[in-house]
Amino acid sequence: MNEAIRNLEPKALWNKFADLNAVPRPSKKEERVIAFMKDFGKSLGLETMEDEVGNVIIRKPATRGMEDRKVVVLQSHLDMVHQKNNDTDFNFDTQGIEMYVDGDWVRAKGTTLGADNGLGVATIMAILESNEIEHPAIEALFTIDEETGMTGAKGLKGGLLKGDILLNLDTEEDDEIGVGCAGGVDVTATGTYNETEAPKNSANFAIKVKGLNGGHSGMDIIKGLGNANKLMNRLLFATKDFMQLAKLEGGSLRNAIPRESVAHVVVSSEEKFLAAFEKMKKDILLEYKSLESKLSITAEKSNETFTKVMTDKDQRNFLNAMNAAHNGVYRMSPDIEDLVETSNNISKVTVDNGNIKIENLTRSSVESSKEVLANALTSTFELAGYEVKLAGDYPGWAPNMDSAILKVLDNLYQKMNGEKANVAACHAGLECGILGQNYPDMDMISFGPTIKGAHSPDERASISSAQKYWDFVMEILKNIPKK
Repeated sequence: MNEAIRNLEPKALWNKFADLNAVPRPSKKEERVIAFMKDFGKSLGLETMEDEVGNVIIRKPATRGMEDRKVVVLQSHLDMVHQKNNDTDFNFDTQGIEMYVDGDWVRAKGTTLGADNGLGVATIMAILESNEIEHPAIEALFTIDEETGMTGAKGLKGGLLKGDILLNLDTEEDDEIGVGCAGGVDVTATGTYNETEAPKNSANFAIKVKGLNGGHSGMDIIKGLGNANKLMNRLLFATKDFMQLAKLEGGSLRNAIPRESVAHVVVSSEEKFLAAFEKMKKDILLEYKSLESKLSITAEKSNETFTKVMTDKDQRNFLNAMNAAHNGVYRMSPDIEDLVETSNNISKVTVDNGNIKIENLTRSSVESSKEVLANALTSTFELAGYEVKLAGDYPGWAPNMDSAILKVLDNLYQKMNGEKANVAACHAGLECGILGQNYPDMDMISFGPTIKGAHSPDERASISSAQKYWDFVMEILKNIPKK
């Protein structure tokens, strides 16, 4: 199946992508891909090192005639988001990604593809391996754990890199040149609840929300897609007088809009419960019919028996907190058209055995606005009696419209494509803002090939765009300014 990928153009890029995707590389479990990348660098006879947090740096001297150019850092992250359809049998810890060609797209069979940021990694690998590509001196920086904490970028010490320019290959529209990004913070609420005996002569139901698009909790948040956790809460709130919650599990990763949620409830009056459920289900399906064509909402009797349920008081408290917690776009940028400034994704909710956990990812390109929303969420959950912790805080990347490398890329793009590139900031967590803390004088820019549906099993990479992007990279390397 992956052999078809290897025959795509440019072959140098797609072959390295196939090699990389054969290596399991979930976030927080990058040991194998770190070893893979170190072996790759050493096999080429290039200076290769791993820093103390697991980032890999490979250095390659300039090709003949390019020694007087500024040193370029080519940067991408090694980890990938691991998401799969619920009917897909796949183990991200042991299996390589199974890819196939679908028209102009490369897709994976029921899982995320890993084009985010695998195509960037593969690009750098192909450049390092080539004896024909003209380039200045290169420092290849492969960071770890970008998707779940950016701990690689955070842990990279100042002074390790000598480069003057950083090319981040992690933007997902081939006509876009990234000059800024959002920062983020994890907001986690935890609490306990009292349990009571499930009423006798009751029925057990499983409520399921599935089939949502999901997607990147930053780049796709502007689309207004369904969030399985919020939709489930609406269903539970509508039926609260006729059921008691026994267990709930919704979502999986902070940086993915939740696609599925399952709640187990004990029902005292089936007729009233189903009537209230069907009314809310109808409302939700009507609201999302143009956005979520595959949305499925069901309530079916379950063979699973629960003897303990949440008390009425604690159930009301939980449902109210989930109702009040903001999800989605909080503020649009007043300065950049169509850019989300601040947002929150209620990414994962777990209720079981007397414990509640609600996980959020709050993003903003403005630090003060990020703080406002994080404080609002904290207030909401603390009013419910839950403990709230903020962690994994990372800064945004402020645009520098006077960047010298921006001018190079802007001019090259227009010359090659006959139109101007979209110079923009994005509502996602690129590593540039973090790297810039220890390398404040490094001129940074971000770009990449077109990738759709990142962080979901619908992730796909455009084949024609990959060729366009590859040609762009080749021209950029030839036109790096002199020292």
